[in-house]
Amino acid sequence: MKSSAIKENKVFRRLYHRGKSKAGASLVTYCMKNRRGETRVGITTSKKIGTAVERNRVIRAAFSQLEDGVTGWDLVFVARSRTTRVKMQVVLADMEKQLTALGVLSHEEHR
Repeated sequence: MKSSAIKENKVFRRLYHRGKSKAGASLVTYCMKNRRGETRVGITTSKKIGTAVERNRVIRAAFSQLEDGVTGWDLVFVARSRTTRVKMQVVLADMEKQLTALGVLSHEEHR
């Protein structure tokens, strides 16, 4: 299932304050179950870290590998300074570990 983008600031703020989070070397993940039955994804970071295109490309590519196993969640990925300097596989491994620890993915769904 294809995910849609989170664009509203209030949704980002709700996830930061009420969602669960996990931090890794290349990104931080915030998540919260939603009642929509669809997955919504937001990407954010400081302007000091590369361009939006560079940050988003790496994170979107990594999430596209896992997206089929995720349904009914709001997710925000916060890029860290390393995000644009490491290979997509590193970001993917971090993302997979975080989503599994947060209960968004189970091991069977994404293998």
